[in-house]
Amino acid sequence: MHLSMLDWSIVIAVLGTTLCIGLWVSKRSSADSNSFFLASRNMPWWLLGGSMVATTFATDTPNLVTNIVRSNGVSGNWVWWSMLITGMLTTFVYARLWRRMGVATDLEFYEYRYSGKMAGFLRGFRAVYLGVFFNIMIMAGVTLAAVKIGAVLFGSEPKQLVLIAGIITVIFSAVGGFLGVILTDIILFFIAMVGSVAVAYYSVNHPEVGGLTALIEHANVKDKLSFLPNFDDPQQFIPLLIIPLFVQWWSVWYPGSEPGGGGYVAQRMLAAKNEKHAIGASAFFNFCHYALRPWPWILVALASLVVFPDLQSLERALPNVPKHLIQDDLAYSAMLTFLPAGVLGIVVASLVSAYVSTISTSLNWGASYIVNDVYGRFVSPNASEKKKVFIGRLSTVLLMLVASSMALLLESALQAFRLLLTIGAGTGLLFLLRWFWMRINAWSEITAMVASFLISLAIEFGPFDHIVEWQKLVYSIFLTTVCWVTVTLLSKGEQAEKVDEFRQTVDLKDGEIKNGMWAALFATVFVYSTLFSAGAWLFGRELLAVGLAALGLLTLVLAYRKESSREYSAA
Repeated sequence: MHLSMLDWSIVIAVLGTTLCIGLWVSKRSSADSNSFFLASRNMPWWLLGGSMVATTFATDTPNLVTNIVRSNGVSGNWVWWSMLITGMLTTFVYARLWRRMGVATDLEFYEYRYSGKMAGFLRGFRAVYLGVFFNIMIMAGVTLAAVKIGAVLFGSEPKQLVLIAGIITVIFSAVGGFLGVILTDIILFFIAMVGSVAVAYYSVNHPEVGGLTALIEHANVKDKLSFLPNFDDPQQFIPLLIIPLFVQWWSVWYPGSEPGGGGYVAQRMLAAKNEKHAIGASAFFNFCHYALRPWPWILVALASLVVFPDLQSLERALPNVPKHLIQDDLAYSAMLTFLPAGVLGIVVASLVSAYVSTISTSLNWGASYIVNDVYGRFVSPNASEKKKVFIGRLSTVLLMLVASSMALLLESALQAFRLLLTIGAGTGLLFLLRWFWMRINAWSEITAMVASFLISLAIEFGPFDHIVEWQKLVYSIFLTTVCWVTVTLLSKGEQAEKVDEFRQTVDLKDGEIKNGMWAALFATVFVYSTLFSAGAWLFGRELLAVGLAALGLLTLVLAYRKESSREYSAA
């Protein structure tokens, strides 16, 4: 299909605004590395929280949700809904601890927590492991989604689209730095939400769908609407609910949902004005990410089951799209072809916004690791601030080049998601406990990373085709956990002086942690209640919607009281 002049005008206006903001703040961002990567640590909660939300709304996110719903129904989303528990623990327990450390990146934690040469090695190793390898996989998955959308809407070749999208994003990221990223994120998130709601509206009202009531009564959709999987079928409820809700959230490291906080989420908390703003940013992010955004994507996925019930129907409707790209996640892009002029421009602009927001965050985050934790720590400790900013910009360009190349090798968003989950399996528990269990040392961390990587690859690509996906994840978690716990118990613990110094830095208080955990529990129930209350209302279950809303209100009050008690205890 072809975009009208109005559509192109909207898309160009959004991209132009983004680039102008990057140029506007370029001088301020270039002042020093602290400005380029943390915006001088003076950002308010709403700006940082909005930036987190925008970052996690990538072009591959609606594709991923569509893939999940078409394959496993609404309940399949527990694979990422379960990560809310991690997010709320980060909000009410770990956000304050991160902000107290006052580090430039979360990887500096290692030399605060551990001593000796191994602490330095771990910091550098982790910077390359996350900032380069993991980061490239994240960006490759996002770029793959952009390739599929471009193939559907414009009939563009993958290499052509990757080149154009990469050039625009890398210029913005290299010029504007972190300040440019978070300022544009607010605008881009608003546009992205408007776009996703517009797609949902036109998808539900497509002539073949016939409106919301007809959608939820359609034969292709009826068995996909449950919030919970079928408990009569272990092949359903074990992988879709039990594993995510009772195992995955605390055991798996995944970008944006790191147990104990980390990555670009930690970067934003470190950029906050103070502890209260760090907590507010994380709370705002988790509410928007899990309660506000999912339903427009889910409605589009359900509508796509009516219009494109199988892969063959997608292939017939999209004859110009390469056959290897025809997967369930492409159904979201296919639904965009029915949008009228003007609306299509807004939606395309929203998807471009989502792409720019996520990739620019990943580029700045990855570059911050390369500059602060590799170059500035090991290569040139005495480098000038001007040189660090230059290295940051150079790293931004190189990361984009490698990620774009990797995107051309992937086939689906779900494939990339599962690969990242398995590679991070088994490390999450360590990240939760290392703040409190002082027996954990640098060797524990190195063992967890290496074991997780090798075990996951061996299980994923070895002769284990008879093992289903959730079993692969459980085996990876179990074997990795056994490895790092064993090393922890057999190796020598940290010196008492180092432990005392760390405790004084983060100012751990038992009462504060206890109240924070209760607040996290109540806040988690509040968000889930809000999420499912909205879903029940959409599906015509008014009584259930009211009951869940009441539960949400009650737990919100309880969460606020516990957080207030924690404030009192901290004082």
